[in-house]
This record gives sequence, structure tokens and C-alpha cells, in this order.
Amino acid sequence: MNQKLLKLENLLQLHCICRQLHILGQKRPLSQWRHGFSSAYLVGTAQPYAWPRQRDLLIRTALSQYRLLVTKKEKRPWKSQLSLTKSRKEIEVWIGMTVEELARAMEKDIDYVYEALLNTAIDVDSLEADSHLEEVWIKEVIKKAGMKLKWSKLKQDKVRENKDAVRRPQADAALLTPRSPVVTIMGHVDHGKTTLLDKLRKTQVAAMEAGGITQHIGAFLVTMPSGEKITFLDTPGHAAFSAMRARGARVTDIIVLVVAADDGVMKQTVESIQHAKDAQVPIVLAINKCDKAEADPEKVKKELLAYDLVCEDYGGDVQAVHVSALTGDNLMALAEATIALAEMLELKADPTGPVEGTVIESFTDKGRGPVTTAIIQRGTLRKGSILVAGRSWAKVRLMFDENGKTINEAYPSMPVGIIGWKDLPSAGDEILEVESESRAREVVDWRKYAQEQEKNKDDLKIIEEKRKEHQEAYQKAREKYGTLHWKERSYIKYLERKEQKSLKPKEKAEKDSNVLAVVIKGDVDGSVEAILNILASYDASHECELELVHFGVGDISENDVNLAETFDGIIYGFNVNASNVIQQSAAKKGIKVKLHKIIYRLVEDLQEELSSRLPCAVEEHPIGKYAQNVTCKRSCLKCYKWSLTAKLK
Repeated sequence: MNQKLLKLENLLQLHCICRQLHILGQKRPLSQWRHGFSSAYLVGTAQPYAWPRQRDLLIRTALSQYRLLVTKKEKRPWKSQLSLTKSRKEIEVWIGMTVEELARAMEKDIDYVYEALLNTAIDVDSLEADSHLEEVWIKEVIKKAGMKLKWSKLKQDKVRENKDAVRRPQADAALLTPRSPVVTIMGHVDHGKTTLLDKLRKTQVAAMEAGGITQHIGAFLVTMPSGEKITFLDTPGHAAFSAMRARGARVTDIIVLVVAADDGVMKQTVESIQHAKDAQVPIVLAINKCDKAEADPEKVKKELLAYDLVCEDYGGDVQAVHVSALTGDNLMALAEATIALAEMLELKADPTGPVEGTVIESFTDKGRGPVTTAIIQRGTLRKGSILVAGRSWAKVRLMFDENGKTINEAYPSMPVGIIGWKDLPSAGDEILEVESESRAREVVDWRKYAQEQEKNKDDLKIIEEKRKEHQEAYQKAREKYGTLHWKERSYIKYLERKEQKSLKPKEKAEKDSNVLAVVIKGDVDGSVEAILNILASYDASHECELELVHFGVGDISENDVNLAETFDGIIYGFNVNASNVIQQSAAKKGIKVKLHKIIYRLVEDLQEELSSRLPCAVEEHPIGKYAQNVTCKRSCLKCYKWSLTAKLK
């Protein structure tokens, strides 16, 4: 306000000085006209020095005032320009930004971006809301909008502190105490793994398994007559459960490889040997079904030599025990061989401090919520402990053993069921104990953030690849239309869009028939994992596309039916149930719900469904050819029959 008043005062002073100069300049000619030359001469002689001195004073004053005003006027545009530069809006952009994202960042509509890109080299007609823009076009739009841009790199400038939980350092040897061994039963399907374990436990687990084959990882603590305790893990032998066998090999101390004496080494036997080698776990060979007449244990030992598995009879270090799971022959010898190997390994663990373990299996129970089966590897698990596994955490409400009996403590090498999880962790996740619930939430949040960042990096790579592909296609299109007039170019594009119109109903039906959308539900996380691995091995998408809509653990719900209806898919359930209400709802909507108890039946059903959707192929197979006998001059019936018989293929 003071500057404005000062400026006004300077203007007034300059105006007054200019008026005085004007008046002073008019007085002299007027006096010359009245008094003539003589009087003018007198006046001029009377004031020879007064008028120039007053005039010079007024001119100097006017120039000084004008200089002040001019200086302030020159400073003002610079200040206003500086304030204008400071007020320019800064927009955060990134590589591969879409048109819609750029408009949202600028707080403008999409049409504004289109208008900014007019009269540029880019083809505005081909741009959609989700089209990715190159770096040069993003800069062009920001420049025309009069804004500043700031490049973002997935928030890499803000380094978030690592809040993850990790395993403790190795404990002092003086604190370690002996523990029971964790033994995994592995081998080919139907070679008697579960039956062998039943005899050791004196249970009937195999009879309860669908189809007589194990389809889950079972964890059991077996007490031998000598008082020794062994934790057994029974893994499935079917080809679909490769991930389960690998997981069992990673958490075990000893592997008992079961091979049928009548079948010999099979595909899953070789796979189990490879898992044991990868995990660097010693093997005890159990040659089963030795009670059969066609059994040949020596043949099994010789076949294993090809896989670097040398038995003690051939000078190696692998113990081989001939057993019969059906009759129970030599089972104690197998248990003693396992215990002897465990004593040689000197297995010890630290029972104090925070708990460390591994999730063997996880599932959802209707009355108890998310439940996990775990093996404790360090520390002692008690009720009320706060655990973290993967991107889930739990406050232990209840613990139970393999028989469903409630227990209060779980020591190293002990299998235990845990109830109290907020979300269902995945099989194979590492279990770590933390000090409080807030710390558990902090760890889970960090892991979710780290996974999201990793996903963003992968997505950015895919976006970059797609952007390069689109850029190459655009350059080819530019070369194609480069020499054409804009009217010809527009007409050709119109014809291309016309050809790419929506398909006819018949063609659309044929296209949809070559896509199979599926919803997968399983009883436990490991079963769903095995089914997804099977789907991932499908490699005939060019003939019939297999689309996974949703997968999860638990019974089939109304949400699964709605998803299948949206994508016109099929629901596959493995060892789960679908209530009458769900089945009636699916029938009304025309959705197939297929429930299976045996995994290879599910695989066969899926193969049949895919085969039914494959397009029909017409092939010609000629079975005969007519040729006239050229040696005969007559076209008689006898010659015709002879030639037809001779030329049939």
C-alpha cells in the first residue's frame, strides 16, 4: 500500500513539473508579441539568467521523477513473471502413462489431452482412454498446458524401512537339546506308503482316503515301543502333487523311500530321489510288498544304481529294508534303521525363545475358521503366541495334535494344528513368532507392500514391452500411410474399422466355444496348488483357451456361481461340498458344478471338457482307387473287378 501511495505521489509531482515547464515555455513568446522587440529585449535583459535556471531545475526534477517511475515499471514485470513461474502447477508423470491417467493427473478431461495432441505426428484417432503415451507426447501435453512435469519412478525416491521379521541367528551349542527326527515317506503312487505308516501307527488312514491314495500331506507323531518318537510326514505319490513332495523334502531330516518290489522304480520314485538330493537329505530305502510272489528286491536295488542310490549290499551308504506293509513284516527293523540314522545325524534344536516353524498344510474349517498344520523347528509354541506366516498373522487360540486332542505346548519336531489365523496362509510359508499384535500387523503390511512393489516392477516391464510393440506397429502404419493424402488415409482406416466390426452371432458362438473358463475350489491349499500346477502345464491355448477365473479353499459358494455365470464357465470342486441351494442356483443359471474326490478323475474330466470344445477337423483317408486294366482291349466286367482288387490299398 505504501508503494502505491509513493508511486501516486511521484506521478503527481511529475505532472506538476510538466505543467510548470509548459507554462514557463508559453510566457516568453507572449511577452515578445505584446511589447515587440524592444520590450522583449528589455524583458530579456532584465531576466537574462532567471528563466534558464528555473527551467533547468524543473527539467532535472522531472527527469529524476521519471527515472524512479521507469525503474519501478521495469521491476514489476520481472516480479510478476517470477510469481507466475512459481505458481505453475507441477504434474507427476511416469513412463507408459495412459491418456486417462494423464488427464486425471492434470485435473482435466480426456478431450483436453486429445486437443493438445492435435496437429502433432501422433494419430489422435487411434488413441483410446487406456492407450499408453510415449515420453515425447507426455511432455508435449504438459508443455501446452503451461505446467511443469516431474518424473515418478514407482516411488523409488521414498525408501521405506524394512519392517520384515527374520529368523534368529544360530543358537549356542550349549543351549541345544536332542529332538525327535522328522521323517518323510515318499515314493510312487500305490506303492504302500500310507499303509506302511498305518501299521506303524496302528490306524486305518488309507481306508479313509478317496480311491485308496493319499491326496494331502499328513503329519503324525509316532511313539515306538522303545520310547523313541518319530514325526512322520506322508506325502502323496500322484504326479499332480509334485509341489507337496518338494515341500515335504525341505522340512524333513530323513526320507524313507518306499518302492514296490513288484513294480520297481517308477516316475514319482525318480522325482522323490531328485527332491531328496536337492534338499540334501539322507535316504532310507524301504522295499515294500516283499510278500508277493512276483517280488524282486534285488531288481529294485539294481535299478536304483542308475540314479546314484547305492545300497549297503553294493558297497554304498543307503540302508535297504525289505518290508511288507500289509503283513507288518520287518517294520520294526525299518524304524530302528531310521532311529539309528537319526542318532548319527545328532539332531538338536533350541526349545527356548521365539517360535520358528513351517506351514505343512492349511485349510478352512466351518466352525474354527482358518486352520494350519505346522512343524515346529525352534522354540516352544504356547497358547496366546503371536505368529506371522506369509501375509497373514495369528494369535494362537487353540492347538491340537494329529488326533484332534487339545495340547498346551508344542516343542521342536512336533506337528501341531493351529487355530487363530486372521487369513489363511499358504502351505510352505515360514512361521515366525513376534512380540505383539502391532508388530505382526507391521510385518504383514511390509510384506504386502514389498509384494506390491515387485508386482509393479513386473507390470512396468510388461508395459514397456507392449509399448515397444505398439510403437513398432505404429511406425509400420505410418510408413504404410505416409505417402497417402489425408482423405485417402481416412478412407482406408474407415474400411479397416468396418472389417473389424463385431462378429456375426454364429462366428461369435464359435469363438466363445474355444474358451473354457473354470472356477477351482479345493479342501486344502495344497490341493488347489496341485490343480493350478496342472492348469499351468496346459499348452494348447491356440486351439482352445483355458481361462482361470477364480480359485480358493473351501466349499462352493454363491459368489463362485455368480463368477462362473459372468464368464460362462464351469466350477470344479475337489474334496469340497456344494449345498442343495447352491446346486439349484447353478442349475437355474445353467452353470455346471463338477465335484471330485480323486484328482486324476478331475484331470480326466477337464481333458474331456477341453476336447469337446476343440474345433472339428475334417481329414480324408482314401481306402481304394479305381484304375482300368490297360492291357485289356475290352472294358468287360471281369477286367474291372480285377483292376479294382489290384488297386485297393
